[in-house]
Amino acid sequence: MNYKDLAATIIENIGGKENVNQVVHCATRLRFRLKDDSKANTEVLKKTNGVLSVINAGGQYQIVIGPDVAQVYQEVVELGGFEALAQVPDDEPKKNQSKLSAALEFVASMFQPIIPPITAGGLIKAIMALLVTLNLLDKTTQTYALLNAFADAPFYFLPILLASSTAKRFKCNQFMAMTLGGILIYPSFITMVSEAKAAGAGIAMFGIPITLASYSSSVIPIILGVWFMSYVEKFMNKVSPKAIKFFSVPMVSLVVSGIVTLSVLGPIGTWVGNLLAAFFTWLNATAGWAVPTLVGTLSPLLVMTGTHYGLIPIGVNNLATTGFDTVVGPGMLSSNVAQGAAGFAVAVRSKNKQTKELAASAGLTGVLGITEPVLYGINLKFVYPLVGAMIGGCAGGLYMGVTGTGRFAAGSPGLLVLPGYIGGEGMTNFTNACIGTAVAAVVSFIATYILFGIYARQGKLDSEETGIVTPQNETVLEAHKDTDIVSVADGKILDKEEIKDDMFKEEAMGQTIGVEPANGIIVSPANGTLEMVYETGHAFAVRTSNGRGLLVHIGINTVELKGKGFTPLKKQGEAVKAGEPVIKVDLNEVKHSGYSMQTFTVVTEAEDGDEITFTASGNVTKGQTINA
Repeated sequence: MNYKDLAATIIENIGGKENVNQVVHCATRLRFRLKDDSKANTEVLKKTNGVLSVINAGGQYQIVIGPDVAQVYQEVVELGGFEALAQVPDDEPKKNQSKLSAALEFVASMFQPIIPPITAGGLIKAIMALLVTLNLLDKTTQTYALLNAFADAPFYFLPILLASSTAKRFKCNQFMAMTLGGILIYPSFITMVSEAKAAGAGIAMFGIPITLASYSSSVIPIILGVWFMSYVEKFMNKVSPKAIKFFSVPMVSLVVSGIVTLSVLGPIGTWVGNLLAAFFTWLNATAGWAVPTLVGTLSPLLVMTGTHYGLIPIGVNNLATTGFDTVVGPGMLSSNVAQGAAGFAVAVRSKNKQTKELAASAGLTGVLGITEPVLYGINLKFVYPLVGAMIGGCAGGLYMGVTGTGRFAAGSPGLLVLPGYIGGEGMTNFTNACIGTAVAAVVSFIATYILFGIYARQGKLDSEETGIVTPQNETVLEAHKDTDIVSVADGKILDKEEIKDDMFKEEAMGQTIGVEPANGIIVSPANGTLEMVYETGHAFAVRTSNGRGLLVHIGINTVELKGKGFTPLKKQGEAVKAGEPVIKVDLNEVKHSGYSMQTFTVVTEAEDGDEITFTASGNVTKGQTINA
């Protein structure tokens, strides 16, 4: 892939660099905020080699690239000079974004930056458990104690980590927020709380009672505290004289926010977090199979709509409060692996080289936890793999739900985070996670393979993708004489009075025969060479082996669609045989756009003495001889 060329194409088709307010990227997508979305040429971008899909949602114009997104992003930034552009404020209203989507994205943005450290900590703990089980690590050694510190640190200091990312969203001083997080887990404060609990006494500050709560590994208290601090800081910036603002703003912000957080907001946050944990514990005890099954089934749809953001805080809160998540992790693990397996099934089933390569590489990233390439590049494109993936995700999620399988560490749900399921009594949980993952993969692969075949035989997938001979998507090529002219489509031959276009009705360009196509495969009318294939795909011309000039015009006034719904299967200059597919048409697209699909074969040139008589009537099949 030439990243610079791809970047240039992207910039050109999003309306130029002057149409860009901001560009960032995630694991698989370039995310643009455009001044005017209507200037973007989405259809061209979708057909660009290297672009898996284009999504305009949530106030962002998203171009799905896949694993190479970072390299493409660098070229886009360099070519566009976007570092120098003013950034769009985070609180600027986003076009076409629902309140729910905006709220979920806002909350998720606080948690996404802290995923790497808690993933690392969780996996270290899981590997330690495995080493102890295998008698390769002794719990009494200093090595174990130090590794345990590595594993526990991200969770113990979670309030500080979360304070940093939360401050960015609430637009207050990041380091002041981290200091507030430090207060919650300050050793002396923790000791004071422990001693007061043991003595049955209380503690107070300036006569204000401080709730005896523990905040290490907590989530919601610091979010509430930083939110409050953002208002205190803004107020102090507004009322403080310039001469003392340097020290008055941070001092007052810390003292006031610290007291309110310890006395009011922290306890509220602790109560809310414990309530959520209790709810999911109850749900797991009463219907443990339900949530992982639903998440495993519906995750692809959640990703497509952006509502999967709402699952991230739930999973993190479960890990922080109970150290175990049976709600989010297992279902998403099943779904991601199932999507990757569906991609592998397409790679095996498809006969198209480019599709096979894309499906294999995207399937690999899918089973490793990054699903956008396989979701948008393969599963959503062909639809049936998406159905197969949802079936597999449902099966894997159901198994994990029934067996009460959960994760002890966060991470992008895929095969690489399976060690995060090591924990508890023995290796039962890890074993069930592996079995559930295998169930999701196998069921998805089989379901996709079967569905791909069934729908291919019904003519709903191209023969180019499936290699299956069917009445609708394969041409049964018969040997035709050079003088034969064949029907270009399955359908009904039009009587002259049925033709809706006067030019064709009056045979202004030459002897004409029309057909009302029954499906979207349009074939060559004779043996010869393609003299012209129009860029819009609505017409093509054939020079026959005996010198005739034939024009095939698909639909009436369909040139106005500018290629929408038309896919050329052959290129200008290629040799073709009578009955060989040349154009594929999306009939629904054309008809819903208000155009007639009446298709005409016109004899534009003929040698002297060349007599042509069209004899066909009624229903015909493509490749059927229609002249005497």
